[in-house]
Amino acid sequence: MFRFTYPIRLTPDRSDGGYIARSRDIPEAITQGESVDDALAEAAGALQAALEARIEDGLDIPAPSARKRGERLVGTPITTALKAAVHVALRDAGVSKSELARRMQVDEKEARRMLDPRHPTKVPTLERALAVLGRRAEIEVR
Repeated sequence: MFRFTYPIRLTPDRSDGGYIARSRDIPEAITQGESVDDALAEAAGALQAALEARIEDGLDIPAPSARKRGERLVGTPITTALKAAVHVALRDAGVSKSELARRMQVDEKEARRMLDPRHPTKVPTLERALAVLGRRAEIEVR
């Protein structure tokens, strides 16, 4: 099982005020906010941007580590999490986007666009991609 909810540490920003939000697992996801709520909202955006960049660059997406004392859990938008899940499943299976296209019986352009952060891929398409890779998505609401 793979979640796309990461622990975030908030530290007071002594020079500018507000809070700095950092992720141990995704070090490039660093941001700040004027309040705790603002910093956590900004952290969600920073995580989204970092995961999208990793997908575009073909880099690994690490699994979230266990939350430590003082950290807050911050999730990514559902579509970003699904795209990241397809990316991870492709890498784990050693399957190319071309092979995914063949298995899904779609053209290669559609398979490439599916993981493009700027393309509004529909959830059923991402679920189908996961299914042909032997995975499935579950949503948990807390």
